Amino acid sequence: MPITLISPAQHAMTVRGSRFLADAAPVRDAAAAMHWLIGQRHDDATHNCWAWRCGVEYRSSDDGEPGGSAGRPILHAIDAQGFDEVVVRVARWFGGTKLGVGGLVRAYGGCAAQCLRAAPRREIVAMVVARIEADPATLARLRGRLDAFAARIAREVDRDGALHVSLPQQQWPVLRDWLAELTRGRARCDIDIDHATT
Repeated sequence: MPITLISPAQHAMTVRGSRFLADAAPVRDAAAAMHWLIGQRHDDATHNCWAWRCGVEYRSSDDGEPGGSAGRPILHAIDAQGFDEVVVRVARWFGGTKLGVGGLVRAYGGCAAQCLRAAPRREIVAMVVARIEADPATLARLRGRLDAFAARIAREVDRDGALHVSLPQQQWPVLRDWLAELTRGRARCDIDIDHATT
């Protein structure tokens, strides 16, 4: 199961006089990743290299370093640890000694990897919203058992008399079967909005 960060993280290191600072953060999508990068740029740094992954979408930038020496190693650090919905920016302040392509790969990738390794993390759980049609007594009983399904109310009873409940995708069949048994098949429990959230 993929993981993401609970909160932003940071790691600094110095390699042959150059200072590297990695900042990482959880993001929901590509737009959020790019917005974060704009806001987190160190204008006084020599280079602001970065990478992000959100599902099958990913991007990276060497920001003026030799091609493939910074952005790709940062992306590799993200992927190697199984992260998703994460952005990492590694800023470099040049210290006067050239590191060569191999040295840059190790420095950028290593700084990003250390930042992620030490960061608080959590699993990404796919969520669904179930639309439940049942009599008021059944809905009241369900409200009292939401914790058993790791669920929460997404929207109170609508005009059609349906309650919308957000819960982990793997819990939906359990809830559906529980409702069917409780009401002898009279209640309806369908996926209303089928999308992954965290």
